[in-house]
Amino acid sequence: MGEEIERSTARVRFPGISPRAYEHPVDRGALAVLRAVPGIGPVLQAVAGAFTERGERLGHLASSIRVGPKQYPELDRLRLEAAATLDVDPVPELFVRRDPVPHAMTIGIDKPFIVLTTGLVELLDQDGLRFTIGHEMGHVLSGHALYRTILQRLMQVQYGMGWMPVGYWAIRAVIAALSEWYRKTELSCDRAGLLCVQDPAAGLRVHVAMAGGMDLRQVDTAEFLKQAREYEQVDDVRDSVLKLIRTWPLTHPLAVVRAAELQKWAASEDYRTILTGDYARREDDRPSGSFTEDVRAAARSYKESAAQSEDPLMKIFNELGDVVVGTADKVRSKFGGNKAEQSN
Repeated sequence: MGEEIERSTARVRFPGISPRAYEHPVDRGALAVLRAVPGIGPVLQAVAGAFTERGERLGHLASSIRVGPKQYPELDRLRLEAAATLDVDPVPELFVRRDPVPHAMTIGIDKPFIVLTTGLVELLDQDGLRFTIGHEMGHVLSGHALYRTILQRLMQVQYGMGWMPVGYWAIRAVIAALSEWYRKTELSCDRAGLLCVQDPAAGLRVHVAMAGGMDLRQVDTAEFLKQAREYEQVDDVRDSVLKLIRTWPLTHPLAVVRAAELQKWAASEDYRTILTGDYARREDDRPSGSFTEDVRAAARSYKESAAQSEDPLMKIFNELGDVVVGTADKVRSKFGGNKAEQSN
């Protein structure tokens, strides 16, 4: 597999890359906080135990097209390329499902697999599909599929619990926490997609297409990014509140927000450094002791975003960032953070 991929592309590959190299700090921070929510452990374990991954895969095997050398061979080539670029092994299976709505997802617990809809495959060009498959490989490498699958199952469960107020609201609380975290994972995995396509314009075209761009010759990408700036630079706190209300029920960030975030990272030194081969590697990852570091990094990210934003409500997060960092320091001190610092 490796030889064939090397001949087919001149893109940089990242052997042993750690997901920490590309993960957005608020993704890791949100997951750390999510895991610390009281009572969430038993809920997640119960849902994971009830989930039949074999049945989910069999369902797609029976009703979708499994990508391979003889079925959508071009998609199969992109699948193998993306896995090689991010050093994902084993390579996840890829299915194409009949659905006119453009969508991609990664599901599964022990052996995650990727699903693309026909609407998405028909909408995107080759580099757009490379970016999207790379994005889903990022979910695999980061281990997002477990919590994403649990989120899907909980959303199905809640519809049958509406008549049980206590149970319903408990499930809703977990769903809200999972949804907030999953919105942040999309920012991380857009970066993974960029590492696979290595063309910021290709990632931008995907976001334009997902926002409603049918004929991209009629959409000016600079004007599209101007929309993102306009969305960010509201000067009325009522608009800020409306933005929060609109975002809260979503599992994905809004298209213009994702586009702006990715283009910002594409212009950063962090991205350029990874391309030179200087990046965090899995062999150096620590299995534990990173809770406060993840929360501190998330707080710093929120604080920096707030400082750069003209949104009046975001100014509050400047103060919130200081509070969260201070709280994380107290947690570190109380629960043995000194040992973690000594091991750095």
